Amino acid sequence: MDIADIPTSPTSLSEHVYMTLKRKILKGDLPPGYRLIVLDIAKTFDVSQAPVREALERLKQEGLIVGRMNKGSAVSEITLKEIRDIYELRQLIEGHALREAMKALNAEDIGRLERILANMKLAVDENDSYRLVELDMQFHGYFYLRSGNALFLDIWNSIKTKIMRFITVTNQDHAGYSIPNSHAELLDVIKTGDADMAAEKIVRGLDFYKNYTG
Repeated sequence: MDIADIPTSPTSLSEHVYMTLKRKILKGDLPPGYRLIVLDIAKTFDVSQAPVREALERLKQEGLIVGRMNKGSAVSEITLKEIRDIYELRQLIEGHALREAMKALNAEDIGRLERILANMKLAVDENDSYRLVELDMQFHGYFYLRSGNALFLDIWNSIKTKIMRFITVTNQDHAGYSIPNSHAELLDVIKTGDADMAAEKIVRGLDFYKNYTG
């Protein structure tokens, strides 16, 4: 792990450890079952154990790691049933969230979504799979945000990390610009103002992930 240029404050140290470990888990560099030993991590990052424990607690709250009796922490498993449950939930609420968001979207919002798409293509060009997933989450999360429904947004924030972990794997089945292009097609429909068509498109687009068996 690269520990160059680590900030000096405890909060920043904890954030650095957290983000580095999170990226490695989401990219699959730290596979399910991988043990995370506080002392070993502290040595790797050349920090005390306190920021490491803070970082691990955050990862545990997000469901990325689990505690094991007398064995410290380990990267959590992710099952196909869990993924199906998450995507079934998304199909139930995301179309409605988009319909509600479209009542509020303005030119500034469309511009923001277009910038996300441009950055998605840039992430593909730079072969930055983690950044591509982050931007994917920003794109979809924007509909929950603009829906005006705080509960929808809370649900999205609670499942987002697990979705990121899953699609980092499934994105390997989508070459080139297929992912940003599919999002661009959705945005084109949104621009027409046809909320029913946009909602149907976003829901059907989730079928691949809900039925994934890889």
